[in-house]
Amino acid sequence: TEEYLRELGLNARQIKAVMYVKKRGKITNKEYQELTGVSRQMATIDLTQLVKNGIFSRSGKAGVGVVYKLTKLTNN
Repeated sequence: TEEYLRELGLNARQIKAVMYVKKRGKITNKEYQELTGVSRQMATIDLTQLVKNGIFSRSGKAGVGVVYKLTKLTNN
């Protein structure tokens, strides 16, 4: 839930991204930028934090091929 994600210390953009991935299954840096209106650099920072927190897993090759998905722990 959004409340749980707030308790984890996520910002509003990151919560929006988690909800997006719950519906669509994945998100790219470009999609994150479009969804939240932030720069590529800020999107990278936010997405990296979500990976470090164990909420997203990162797969694919650097650049355009990178995709973020919910980890198995948060997929329930």
